[in-house]
Order: sequence, then C-alpha cells, then structure tokens
Amino acid sequence: MSGECAGSTTHHVHVSAPAGVVYAVVADGAKLPLYCSQIIHAECLESDGEWERLRMWCLVDGQVNSWTTWRHLDPVKRRLKIRPKLPGAPLESVRGVLSVRPEGPRETDLELRVGVADLPRTEWTERAASLAIRAQLAELKGFAERWTRLDDLMLTVEDSIRFQGPAEPAYDFLYRAEGWPELVPDVARVALTEEAPGVQRMTLDRLTENGSLTTAAVRICFPHAGRIVYKQTVPLPLLEAHAGEWSVVPDETGTTITSKQTVVLREEDIPLVLGRDADLAEARRHVRAMLGRTSTTLLTLARQHAQRAVRMLVPATAAGGGGAVGECV
Repeated sequence: MSGECAGSTTHHVHVSAPAGVVYAVVADGAKLPLYCSQIIHAECLESDGEWERLRMWCLVDGQVNSWTTWRHLDPVKRRLKIRPKLPGAPLESVRGVLSVRPEGPRETDLELRVGVADLPRTEWTERAASLAIRAQLAELKGFAERWTRLDDLMLTVEDSIRFQGPAEPAYDFLYRAEGWPELVPDVARVALTEEAPGVQRMTLDRLTENGSLTTAAVRICFPHAGRIVYKQTVPLPLLEAHAGEWSVVPDETGTTITSKQTVVLREEDIPLVLGRDADLAEARRHVRAMLGRTSTTLLTLARQHAQRAVRMLVPATAAGGGGAVGECV
C-alpha cells in the first residue's frame, strides 16, 4: 500500500461529527450495507484485528458485482487502507486510503484518495471508483452526522423457530420465494430472477389494511451453509435501510431457522406514517412488531413446509410407527 497510485484522485468532505465517531462509522465493515445504499452485503472472510478481508456484493449501474477487499485498520491514525481485488484486475491495481482528520471537537475532514495503477482506466474501474467515492463519502457523512441519534435509529430484530425435521425443505421454501403468493397470506405478488448463481433480485407486493406495499431486494444465497442474506433496495415505509439474514441450521435433534433483521429508521417519516404526535420510541415499537409479524409468518410456513415434506416421505403404513425417515432432497 506504500507509494502513490498512478491516476489517483483525492476527494474531501466536511463532516459535522467528532473524528472518533466518523472513524467508527467508516471502519465498521459489517454495517456498510446499512450505511451505503449500493452495498448489498459485506462478508468478513478473515480478520486479525489489523487486517481484514471482506467479500463485497455491490450494485454498479444496476448490476450486482462482487469482489474481495483487504482493509488495513489504523484506529490510532484514524486511517483505512483499502485494496480491492476487482474482477479481472491485478491485486495491486486499485488502492484507496480513507483518512479521518479532526478539525475541531465536532468537525472532521474525511478524505478518500483512490488510485488505479498498472491498469487501463476502463469504464468498469471508473464506475467502481465512483461507487467508492459516493458511498464512502456522501452517505457515510450523513450517518456520522446523526451520531447522537444513531443508536436510537438503528434496530435489530431476531426471531427463531425450532422443529424436529430436516433443514433442506425449510431452506427450499425460503429460497424459492416466487411461490410465496400461493402460500403466504399477505403476499400478493413476487417477481424473482436469479441473474447469477445464488444472486437473486426480488420485487414483492404485500397486502396491507390500506392497500398494498411494494418492496425490492437483492438476495445472496449460500445453500451449502443454509443462509440467505439480503438488502432491501426499496425498503418499507419508516425505514431508510433494511438488511437481514435467514439461517437454517440442523443438528442431531432437529433444525433451527432464524431471521435476523437490522434496520435504520427514517425519522422524518414518523409523522407521515404514525401521526404528528408519534415519537421515535413509538416508531421503534411499531417497526419491531411489523418485522416480527412478517418473519414469524415465514418461519412458521418454512417449518410447516419441512414437516409436510417429512410426512410425504413416510409410508402410510409407518406413519405412526416412528421409523427412520430418508433424507429430503
């Protein structure tokens, strides 16, 4: 990471927040999908506390692209060195340095220097650089400047269900979301495409008391690990960002399905959705209940789908005999 990159560009943005807060925001790789609209998912592949390797899935010109990124974290100097391995590019071709410099107790200069070396300035690399600049400056600035409210605006909801039965049909129910309109009472329509193996684009119409709501998401599926991670690209009302994960984990005695969702509330929408007198605490209760209802419904249906698959595999004459059940495929 030493030395200057050919064709490097430097960008600055002023952030009205303490430098320590700004660094904490930009260094938190797990929350990048919440802070940056074009980042779908960031998976930590390895970390030693100083260096970390992330697998990134991002929207670039409306298409989902994936690459790995090495990040060197320096909390003392408040600096991140970024080394992405872009598709088709040599490892050292693209570099970035994100520096956080205090300009007062609550004022900070956030600098991003991006350079491309030993690689022609193609349309793809220009878009990737543009993505980094927009995501890591403008949007990170917006979150950092809400530092006194950020803990209250962020909400994590986790629900689980356990049953005796195999994991495969439960995962299959969550994976094949195009069948939900026939199975989930409040889902009117699902448009689902898999543009690459394990990468799904989904648009869903959900029925409500006041009509219907449309959401859109990108889902990254890991069938061998029993996981589906997702990011809502068109979130529900009251939500600025919404990311989540389904996990289906078997063990010796059964299967546990877990839904974990993390959202950032859009505070300015509270009066429009809940009324002029509603406050943030009421919005948190409302969103918690809403997300819980949705996840519990899907968890229950996934369990029923798995149990139904088991019953279909058991011969009618052995239905009450407690015999061994074959593997579901």
